[in-house]
Amino acid sequence: MVVPLAVLAAVILLAVASRGHDLIVRVKDNREIPFHEMVREIKAARLVYVGEIHDVQADHDFQLRVIRALAEAGVPLAIGMEMFTAESQEALDRWTAGALAEKEFREVYYRNWQMPWHFYGAILCYAREKRIPVVGLNIPREIARKVARHGFASLAPEEKARLVPNVTCDVNSAYMEMVRRAYADHAPEKDLFRNFCEAQQLWNKSMAFHIVRFARRNPGRTMVVITGAGHAIRGGIPAEVAGDDPALGGWVILPDSRAHRGEVTVADADYLWLTH
Repeated sequence: MVVPLAVLAAVILLAVASRGHDLIVRVKDNREIPFHEMVREIKAARLVYVGEIHDVQADHDFQLRVIRALAEAGVPLAIGMEMFTAESQEALDRWTAGALAEKEFREVYYRNWQMPWHFYGAILCYAREKRIPVVGLNIPREIARKVARHGFASLAPEEKARLVPNVTCDVNSAYMEMVRRAYADHAPEKDLFRNFCEAQQLWNKSMAFHIVRFARRNPGRTMVVITGAGHAIRGGIPAEVAGDDPALGGWVILPDSRAHRGEVTVADADYLWLTH
């Protein structure tokens, strides 16, 4: 079902002006629902993708609320994070086990991710407090940068050996259009755009591989996937996961800024939310 942008914007403005609380729009019926109803609907899923704009604190606060609500509902959780590479898994395991001091762990964090600690610190500390596994999903940043600049074919054999097995970066026109729409603010043009798409595809496929592997090894856990909105959109990581294991399923929650790219359909997300 298509949600006209003007209608969605009007709903958001009215709700924010009148109540000043979270607004969640369920995309399939364009209906505003309370937070607890969304949690009730998603809690049986194996995967919950909660997208973000990396430098918006409210997005991270909302992610933590979703994690807390699911944990308090008795759902055994894991947290998959774009912010850490799979190569950092040992350090992540030591952190959540309480065996790594925060000062040391912050050094691990900054080797993986450039955003200030305060954006993700509360999520990571809650995971440690509750012994919730945190799973590193990403590829080494230097490899992603190289692909974005020069394309997947530029990788040396030793660089490809650091990636997940049998990964490719084939892109078609439909995928390129989805990337252009999801990354409209900073997608490069012309010759560089295919390289940009290949880098996004490499991220999506690699993160999907680690999500599926963890899910198969831990069938009793629901993973909350914390990643940028352009990866969380249904045509990104969720599509790659579905291709690997259709039985896993999952819900996609995107910040409402995603709606400013145009009309939103169930092909993009299950829920849009705005905090005020």
